[in-house]
Amino acid sequence: MTHAPRLPLAAGLPMAVAAGLAIPLQGRINGALGARLGDGIAAAVVSFSTGLVLMILVSLVLPRGRAGLGRILPALRERRFPPYYAMAGGIGALFVFAQSFTIGLLGVALFTVSTVTGQTVSGLLVDRLGIGPGGKKAVTGIRIIGCVLTIAAVAWAVSPRFGASGGGAGGPAARAAGSGAASAAGDPAQLILLVLLPVLAGFLMSFQQAMNGTATVHYGTPIAATLVNFIAGACVLWAAWLVKLAVAGAGNPLPGEWWYYLGGPMGCVFIGLGALLVRSLGVLVTGLGMIAGQLLGSLGLDLLVPAPGTVVEVPTVLGTLLTLAAIVVATLPWPRGAFRR
Repeated sequence: MTHAPRLPLAAGLPMAVAAGLAIPLQGRINGALGARLGDGIAAAVVSFSTGLVLMILVSLVLPRGRAGLGRILPALRERRFPPYYAMAGGIGALFVFAQSFTIGLLGVALFTVSTVTGQTVSGLLVDRLGIGPGGKKAVTGIRIIGCVLTIAAVAWAVSPRFGASGGGAGGPAARAAGSGAASAAGDPAQLILLVLLPVLAGFLMSFQQAMNGTATVHYGTPIAATLVNFIAGACVLWAAWLVKLAVAGAGNPLPGEWWYYLGGPMGCVFIGLGALLVRSLGVLVTGLGMIAGQLLGSLGLDLLVPAPGTVVEVPTVLGTLLTLAAIVVATLPWPRGAFRR
């Protein structure tokens, strides 16, 4: 087992932000693919499958990839970490399910706030329990303040989408949902149940990062951890799609345009970097950095390649800047013992 040196915060945090930039671009591509296919699950299958093919090629071509490939089975056989860590990719599959089945009913804004809330809370918990490779990190007052600021900033940034027909509500998923969207909006109990799914998906994302980070330490490279992640996620999604195929039949044929197949490679970027960074930054700070990158990427897409009906408003810009400030707060040095839980 090889141990790469830990990255300093000044180097690791920008890498986490850069990894987060790929998330909205992947979402835009997969959303367009899902609309083209008329099947969100099929789009997720294509995304995970292309990512898996890329990771297999990288693992076979690069020397570090081949070395990591040879360490996967010995690490699992010798139980150097809990075997279920190899199924971390299933959490990614759950996240895709949450996107497919709830964005059309909740809208992008509420979905984003729900997942960010779950991820920031679980980031504190995972660091406190020491599940990731970075070990235990105390729940300090400054980290709690950073989490609260992040959730508030994200809510502010996406607030122009609340109540709009956009977000996710006007897209193909919403049209497929039909009267279900109106029903969910008018039934508080049903709305709460719908919100719980993205909250759960976001909550589990921190555990996924911790498990992938731990696996990376034992494989010696994030390449192997990312490969195993895509194998598990692809298996789950293929099984779900085959069930859907048997029940409802196939959707539209695959498109010929090459850019529809870039979602998987984008996933390789942020999953691999996340697995690499959690050892140095911890799960919470890695997650906060990716959230900041996600908002910056979304803002950049809306400015440079706006979707139909997109309007960039002042709260979107200021909320994104406040998110960056929240990360600075969460990573500030704090007097020893102050506000420690």
